[in-house]
Amino acid sequence: MTPTLVILAAGMASRYGGMKQVEGFGPNGETIMDYSIYDAIEAGFGKVVFIIREDFAESFKSNFEPKLAGKIKTEYVYQKLDSFVGNRTIPADRTKPWGTAHALLCCKEVLNEPFAVINADDFYGKDGFIKAANFINEKCADDLYALIGYSLVNTLSENGSVSRGVCKIDDNGNLVGIDERTNIYTKGTDIVFEENEETTVLLPETKVSMNFYCFGKSFIPFAEQLFDKFLDEQINVPKSEFYIPKTADQFIKNKLGSIEVIGTDAKWFGVTYKEDAPGVKASIDTLVQNGNYPASLWG
Repeated sequence: MTPTLVILAAGMASRYGGMKQVEGFGPNGETIMDYSIYDAIEAGFGKVVFIIREDFAESFKSNFEPKLAGKIKTEYVYQKLDSFVGNRTIPADRTKPWGTAHALLCCKEVLNEPFAVINADDFYGKDGFIKAANFINEKCADDLYALIGYSLVNTLSENGSVSRGVCKIDDNGNLVGIDERTNIYTKGTDIVFEENEETTVLLPETKVSMNFYCFGKSFIPFAEQLFDKFLDEQINVPKSEFYIPKTADQFIKNKLGSIEVIGTDAKWFGVTYKEDAPGVKASIDTLVQNGNYPASLWG
């Protein structure tokens, strides 16, 4: 089996102020996605599915098709507001997509195999893709998914505090739940988070979720059932979103299977705000200078 990689690239990027998914950060204008796809190909992935908005499909394809032709199979999926809503009326003030799990639902016609999913604007590192490919090839099943867990110390920002999903893991290495922690930062030699005016120390090796999951074929039909219930309850809530982590959590709570947490020591970085861009460019420059990637990624 050659694993499939799904890339979530349909976000509005409102906080960033532009289309960060296709912004060049590498020496020759490579996007963060380019490095993810390069690592995925090296790890043995054979297909990449891009989830994008239809209004920028032409420019998106013209960016990626020439350099990926002959290297990996590509598919394009459009996340649309009216997808999977049935005969419901979408509120007039609803403009943003329904969320990341809805984006995966939009892949229903092109996904009939286990797959990994990542964010377009996060740099995950080669080791994560190797471990994801190995899991999909060797263990992934309808009742066994995986989360690639990053060491907290490798996901911090030099520019201030961060929010992270801290994994709760049982004795068998399976995910029990994810605690969303805001305001995580370094204080002296410690990593801490603040909540209700209390400061709690977190271990550097604490595993956190950066939304890098491996799912079996059962995920799409399960998510479709949950989305129907979500719309019944949330369709008129303007900012409601149908998220992957919440869907994964329901998979566990409904006792449909387990989600194994696979640890990686890879260094993560990403872009949320414009101020993050120089740091991302510097990190990629360092990786290129150290020989981790060629200066011209696609030759």
